[in-house]
Amino acid sequence: MTQELPPRPPRIILGVTGCVGAFKAVLLLRLMRKAGWSVRTVLTEAGKEFVGEATFHALSGHPVVKDAWDLAASPGGEIHVDLTDWADALVVYPATANLLAGVAAGLSDDLLRLTVLCFDGPKLLCPAMHTRMHDNPLHRSVVDRLQTAGIQVLPSVTGELASGEVGAGRLPEPEDAFDALKSLLVPSDLKGRRFLVTAGPTRERLDPVRFLSNPSTGRMGYAVAEAALRRGAEVVLISGPCSLAPPRGARVIQIESAAELAGAVHAELDVADVVVMTAAVADYRPVTTEAHKLKKDGGPITIDLEPTEDILGGLRERGYKGLLVGFAMETSDLLGRARTKLQRKGLDLIVANDLSTPGAGFAGATNVVTFLDADGDEEPLPLLKKTEVAARLVSRIAAKFR
Repeated sequence: MTQELPPRPPRIILGVTGCVGAFKAVLLLRLMRKAGWSVRTVLTEAGKEFVGEATFHALSGHPVVKDAWDLAASPGGEIHVDLTDWADALVVYPATANLLAGVAAGLSDDLLRLTVLCFDGPKLLCPAMHTRMHDNPLHRSVVDRLQTAGIQVLPSVTGELASGEVGAGRLPEPEDAFDALKSLLVPSDLKGRRFLVTAGPTRERLDPVRFLSNPSTGRMGYAVAEAALRRGAEVVLISGPCSLAPPRGARVIQIESAAELAGAVHAELDVADVVVMTAAVADYRPVTTEAHKLKKDGGPITIDLEPTEDILGGLRERGYKGLLVGFAMETSDLLGRARTKLQRKGLDLIVANDLSTPGAGFAGATNVVTFLDADGDEEPLPLLKKTEVAARLVSRIAAKFR
């Protein structure tokens, strides 16, 4: 695993209280399990009225914990102690007003509140309630007390409630809770740092309907942006055409051509502490772009090409002094070519990957890369998800700042 997370997959306590939105806890559980996390569910008596324990058992692979007096479930007879010794983080989703008030008061009259009180790691509570309860000054004072105690409270959102009314108090979506939980599990060592990340392909127009491009999907760059955001960085993501959802919290600038990419990078360069150039930039573009669609007349055509600007190679010449990270895709002499590129372009770090390696390259969810830095260090990585490659890359960048 990366330096962002524990050396094994994270272990999470999922608390579920009695609320109409409790069914969404199943969706959150699926997100955590899909990420490879281990999850144990603590279900309150009221929670069982909304979602059956068999569902949580089946999806988590662990029996549901629901009774502090189930002595057989704990070697020492203290299930709340065993749970909190086991876990890396705790999330209550949904968290009712009753649960929030009880935790703020330090109560431990059921297993879930007992577990929250006993756990000394990162805690995330996700409130859900009717608007009038949400707006009650007593509830607001409860939230203030929880946050003062160092417990993160994910704000509820405005939307349609169980009553059919529209207002504040709606349970945050599972994806938002998952993102908040991931942030709790990583250090905020990049807070105050500004990342400029490029991603995706460029398109160089031949005519109104055709262009020169490549198969880049933008996954690698978007993953780098997300990894930096999780560690507290401010992120500007300059993206070529792709179908990925923008990372929450990033400022996204959409571009199409290499020239547009260069203009966007140069405009943002002065405030960037680190530039990570993952975009697959076209090396050549047509000398002339036709105003109308080229017609097929049965014969061959000749297209004159000219080189595009070497954006990455020109950043040092423009006086950029921050950390500079590039990517090298090769089909032969991977490390030799990557090392040459690193030195010629004045990079601090380069990520080299061989397109001929199974599982590496464009479009897929995985990559096989080697990190090379200006000090001569080399770190080959095994086949990993691109999200994991991004997490490790951001960890190396954070280490350079330290």
